[in-house]
Amino acid sequence: MTISDRSAAMAAFLNAAGWGDAEQQPLPGDASTRRYVRLTRGEAKAMLMDAPASAEAPACPPDASPDERVALGYNAVARLAGANLAAFAGLADALGERGFSAPTILASDLAEGFLLLEDLGDDLIARLLPGTLHEGTLYGKAVDVLAAIYRSSFPATVERDGQSWPLLRYDTTALMAEADLFLDWFLGKHVGAGLDEAARDDWHAIWARAFERLDHCAPGLVLRDFHAENLIFLPDREGEAAIGLLDFQDAVMGHPAYDLVSLIEDARRNVERKLAVPLKARFIAQAGIEDAAGFDAAYAVVGAQRNAKILGIFVRLAMRDGKQNYLDLLPRVARHFVADLQHPALMPLHMWVKAHAPQVFAEAHK
Repeated sequence: MTISDRSAAMAAFLNAAGWGDAEQQPLPGDASTRRYVRLTRGEAKAMLMDAPASAEAPACPPDASPDERVALGYNAVARLAGANLAAFAGLADALGERGFSAPTILASDLAEGFLLLEDLGDDLIARLLPGTLHEGTLYGKAVDVLAAIYRSSFPATVERDGQSWPLLRYDTTALMAEADLFLDWFLGKHVGAGLDEAARDDWHAIWARAFERLDHCAPGLVLRDFHAENLIFLPDREGEAAIGLLDFQDAVMGHPAYDLVSLIEDARRNVERKLAVPLKARFIAQAGIEDAAGFDAAYAVVGAQRNAKILGIFVRLAMRDGKQNYLDLLPRVARHFVADLQHPALMPLHMWVKAHAPQVFAEAHK
């Protein structure tokens, strides 16, 4: 589809939804292939999500084997939704039904790749800090949301407009593929270091043992990108509804520490170090986690996995997609990764990194 064809399809969607005469303000792009346009019509506002289905590799079929997922591409391997709007729309409905502030879907055309969303405003937590509100207060509210999501039950499949999207497990295949981005992009492309087959096999064996620590508690809904740039403060709403959720289409069922790591070990901003311990304790208490030590070990494992993944993704965004600004974020992510490696549960991984990827320690000191 050409740009003019896409523009015509968007105009037709907005006309059908009654927003054809709205003023349009495109928002800056991010790391995704989605495009957002703010719509203003008098006092009313809405947000258009434009996600053409052809923009990304296909998502993961529920019954696909690991080999079949590899053949389909990275989205299937890592269990990402890609441009499948049934995932976002179905999850938005499911979260909203449980009292969370996901954007209300005002109109949809899943086949064409358009959603008209409630506009939750501009008060991203990342923009409010530092400011009049204390960082600990805002982050405490975000932790309360995570605990409430973990306490909530979700269906095996969410639906919207006759289309369904399964909430799959964040399985070892997905976790390992993401961790491998560190080898292929940070180590291979950014550092320019190669690995022999034995070293790569050791990497996989170490992670496989580490991932066993993620079975210590029941899985819950993992939004996967829960951080200050994706959370909006809504002071007029009460309880968990006071935090608006923006990015959740890649949600899976996994360990509850994952989104907590995303929040505290933020790749884009420095969170006060003294907040980490009380925020973790707050989540453990509110989520009803009984094994605090086991949770702490799992937190280190998913923290290391997530930060290894992000180091690879940011290099990929810079080298493949020309988004050089992501290289500026590498030192902070490397510091998170190195800090996670200090946990005793990750001693074998720490030793592997010292032997085969010492450059990440230098990155962490920049």
